[in-house]
Amino acid sequence: MQQLLEYITRHPLLVGVTAAIALAALAYELSRARSGGQSVGPAEAIRLLNQGAVMLDVRARDQFDAGHVIDARNVPAAEVDGAAESLKRLREKVVIACCDNGLASAGVARALRALGFTQVATLRGGLQNWKAENLPLVKSDAKNR
Repeated sequence: MQQLLEYITRHPLLVGVTAAIALAALAYELSRARSGGQSVGPAEAIRLLNQGAVMLDVRARDQFDAGHVIDARNVPAAEVDGAAESLKRLREKVVIACCDNGLASAGVARALRALGFTQVATLRGGLQNWKAENLPLVKSDAKNR
């Protein structure tokens, strides 16, 4: 114990930097846990979609129509609680919530878990990250709604 105290007094800068890094890592993990839990990148999302997962796009309808992931379902974030009954059959499936940047989908993921959904993830970085990976988006035909 004496050697530890001696080290701390002789190297306060190193000890301070180590403590700051530990606190930053702890804060990051806590915020990730609060933000809705698991997030997946575009490559992992594609793998999950190929295995039967469902992409839930939580953006507004006009944004969804302008470009979305193939076979994604549009349920705006504000309407998730009201759409819980229609989404009931998805409770046991993997559901990937996505939005523009990943922030709104984190709240939707928390709401879905509270509604009894067991396997919910968010698309890390949202559709901005999807586009950055040069992955395809499809546009909705407004005439065929």
